[in-house]
Amino acid sequence: MSLAFALLLGALSALVMFPAAQHLRSLQDGERARATLHTAGACMTGQCKVTFEADGQTVVADLPVGSGGGKSSVGAAVDVRYQADDPRVVARTQDTGGGGAALLAWLTAGAAVFFLALSGAAAIFLARQRRT
Repeated sequence: MSLAFALLLGALSALVMFPAAQHLRSLQDGERARATLHTAGACMTGQCKVTFEADGQTVVADLPVGSGGGKSSVGAAVDVRYQADDPRVVARTQDTGGGGAALLAWLTAGAAVFFLALSGAAAIFLARQRRT
């Protein structure tokens, strides 16, 4: 069971959180805009949306996984950065350092290592029990 947790947490860290942190960092030099929180939710899991003006058009975009601001209510003003060629690729300006996603990546990686060590200790314990 602990080996399954180790693999699950390792996959979450390597396949979701580290790429999310890289994606957030890639928007540091993006176009700046003032946005309104359109849909509130668990922003860290990518369930928030913002509305803003880009090139004269109203854009509704999803905030990416690893975003902060989950305690903000609908209608709250937020500063965002977006890619000039695709305004739907957006992140809050405060999140473009990737710190929140990177922190979660390291925490899940640490938990994966812990459960991997726990499963290794359990395997050694069971091997010693069979000998006696």
